[in-house]
Amino acid sequence: MATYAIGDIQGCFDALQCLLDRCRFDPAQDRLWFVGDLVNRGPQSLETLRFVRGLGDAAVTVLGNHDLYLLMVAADAVPKRGRDDTLDEILAAPDRGELLDWLRRQPLCHREGPYCVVHAGLLPGWSADQARVLAREVELELAGPDWRRFLQTLWGDEPAAWRDDLAGTERHRVIVNAMTRMRFCSPEGEMEFRAKGELSDAPSGFLPWFDVPGRRSHDGRTVLVTGHWSALGLFLRTDLLALDSGCLWGGALTALRLEDRQVFQVECGQDGCVAR
Repeated sequence: MATYAIGDIQGCFDALQCLLDRCRFDPAQDRLWFVGDLVNRGPQSLETLRFVRGLGDAAVTVLGNHDLYLLMVAADAVPKRGRDDTLDEILAAPDRGELLDWLRRQPLCHREGPYCVVHAGLLPGWSADQARVLAREVELELAGPDWRRFLQTLWGDEPAAWRDDLAGTERHRVIVNAMTRMRFCSPEGEMEFRAKGELSDAPSGFLPWFDVPGRRSHDGRTVLVTGHWSALGLFLRTDLLALDSGCLWGGALTALRLEDRQVFQVECGQDGCVAR
């Protein structure tokens, strides 16, 4: 049995199929860990969502910001942003309800063995075990009967930092923003959401979240598996496997076999995310 961690797909279904062929993925014995952003901006978001849902226990996926955005649009919590969205097919699909119900029941953070899978990252004051507990607070709300009301409260950048005494909307918003949107933060754990470029583009006073000194999840035992940061590209080190290699933007779609850290990739074209 092998476990493959796979970077952001964002509706690039053809590239995903090519990648799984390259890995020789066998759903009867192998597992896939998706780091979030299954949907949006790529041409086949509906096919991607149906496929991953159909994998059942062979797949684990954590929620990314685009996945949450789909749920927010479906719940009328936010308006659609623009012409680059590719969510209409999902929203008009006859199985829309089943797909959305499945998606909102996916974890925000997956913890297994030494690995912690999360779309964007963890704030420096959080251990991986604490992050799993905090993620559960959000997951219970998303899976509950008032999920539409809950999604009405998530949009926004504030508060920008964690405090243990945060409660309600502010508490949940920080958890979601850190785990699905963060790239840079200050040594004190204040998040910055405007910068999306390379490491050298860090705003003054901010660092890549994974380089903050004293980060509690950098404990010598935990390996974080993430996506979200396409400008960072494939970025591998002992404590971090960052797998968003920019398929949507003409880069590559990446899978990493956790047992031996072998990397598998397919190149993606700008004209529809078709592997070549």
